[in-house]
Amino acid sequence: MAKNYDVALLFDFYGDLLTAKRRAFFEYYYNGDLSLSEIAENEGLTRQGVYDTLNKGERQLRAYEEKLGLVRRFRLVSEKADRIERLADALCADGADVAETARTIRETAAEIRNLS
Repeated sequence: MAKNYDVALLFDFYGDLLTAKRRAFFEYYYNGDLSLSEIAENEGLTRQGVYDTLNKGERQLRAYEEKLGLVRRFRLVSEKADRIERLADALCADGADVAETARTIRETAAEIRNLS
């Protein structure tokens, strides 16, 4: 099981919805950077048992995201915020087309409002 930023982000959003055991294994694996073997040794399980627990937890996290879409929404809002920052920087640049940049900022703000 490859460690992956997407799964860690899903865990940040939905981790509290996992069972205590799955949550603990995710903490060890993603936040504590323990290997499957290290977790297995600490918990008195097989490496395969740890893998299965993490795999089931990952599937559960992906199912929550499929239904709730909080990570997708977070990413969209972050992209829009980055766009606003770039536009603000453009406004400060020499020779900036202020009217065009203001229009784009308004469009981006409307896009953010429509995410809800």
